[in-house]
Amino acid sequence: MKEVHTSGNRKDGYVNTLNGVQVGSTYATQKEAREAGRKLAKEEKAEHFLHDTRTGQIRERNSYGNDPPESKG
Repeated sequence: MKEVHTSGNRKDGYVNTLNGVQVGSTYATQKEAREAGRKLAKEEKAEHFLHDTRTGQIRERNSYGNDPPESKG
């Protein structure tokens, strides 16, 4: 499964990684990095994880293309 992680801090900036490798630029704001990360996750049909700036814990998670088929009934 492919994973895109958006993380960082105000001092050094925010980045996106795809399976552990930084992809794209360093962003000045988390909002910019989040939007770029979401776009990348959609293109790659990957999971997108947004990490909390202070703790580093996963704050939000979205799946783009790896969802199980809906069950009938």
